[in-house]
Amino acid sequence: MTVRAAVLPAVGAPLEITEIDLPEPGPGQVRVRLAAAGVCHSDLSLSNGTMRVPVPAVLGHEGAGTVVSVGEGVTHLAPGAPVVLNWAPACGDCHACALGEVWLCANALNGAAGVHARTADGTELHPGLNVAAFAEETVVAASCVLPLPDGVPLTDAALLGCAVLTGYGAVHHAARVRRGETVAVFGAGGVGLATLQSARIAGASRIIAVDVSPAKEELARAAGATDFVLASDTTAREIRALTGKQGADVAIECVGRAATIRAAWDSTRRGGRTTVVGIGGKDQEVTFNALEIFHWGRTLSGCVYGNTDPTRDLPVLAEHVREGRLDLSALVTERIGLDGIPAAFENMLAGKGGRALVVF
Repeated sequence: MTVRAAVLPAVGAPLEITEIDLPEPGPGQVRVRLAAAGVCHSDLSLSNGTMRVPVPAVLGHEGAGTVVSVGEGVTHLAPGAPVVLNWAPACGDCHACALGEVWLCANALNGAAGVHARTADGTELHPGLNVAAFAEETVVAASCVLPLPDGVPLTDAALLGCAVLTGYGAVHHAARVRRGETVAVFGAGGVGLATLQSARIAGASRIIAVDVSPAKEELARAAGATDFVLASDTTAREIRALTGKQGADVAIECVGRAATIRAAWDSTRRGGRTTVVGIGGKDQEVTFNALEIFHWGRTLSGCVYGNTDPTRDLPVLAEHVREGRLDLSALVTERIGLDGIPAAFENMLAGKGGRALVVF
């Protein structure tokens, strides 16, 4: 069956909206009609080569939609069911999975090397980060499909597949923010806004948003920020001034730049915790001296997919949505159609965009 999709023909090339030949689901697969997909900075990292995946590929790693059909052996889903796509399904067999660290599964991205679809001239296409959500429809492994809990709008639910899980997990699983702590969040894009909301849910007493764009202040405060700091060379000093000259208990970096990671570290108190969520390139090197590591007693840790288990955390997030504690619509900076994806990528490349939700 022919559907339209956004195809990355090569690393560094512009996305192309084109028709692709998408096969019917085979054994253990599910076909999903997309309702929406999030345009995330991770997709930009895939397109520019910061993260390596086989190309040409259909990008898009967070999406939600409705099951169209299922292949042989799929019994937990039926046509018509609303679902969220999970780009990093855990295999359950590797060392990380055995330790319960499913977000580090060694086999989670094996599906990205497979053949997902073909162009009109027969060129094989790969599924980006497993799910190929930048398309009208997609066919994925059943393990990449999670039932959408009741009470969550389908066109907003796409963000649960990456941005919200990452932001929520960064706060609750990686940084383990405790009630009453002060939190600084660097970057007010989609993940950053989800992190701000999650810090509020966790009961943080002061939540400081940091971003290079003054236009993000209104969004950040609506998400739960009590303070907004415009990023500069004095950011850490300003955060210490806001926290009784001590520094924040926790800093969560959602950008992936060396300077931002360093500023997040510098902004925390003695014994504070810095969690790095942003995905940076190999050229982004962060340096520390041995004496400051000893003196400050701070903790610096990485965070993959929010250190979450989507099967466990998705129902928790849905409950927060139903109870009004988590506002998915507040994370959407723009709603565009499928044809608008190339323009959204151009805006992200130019540093103008944070997040857009593609509606099919």
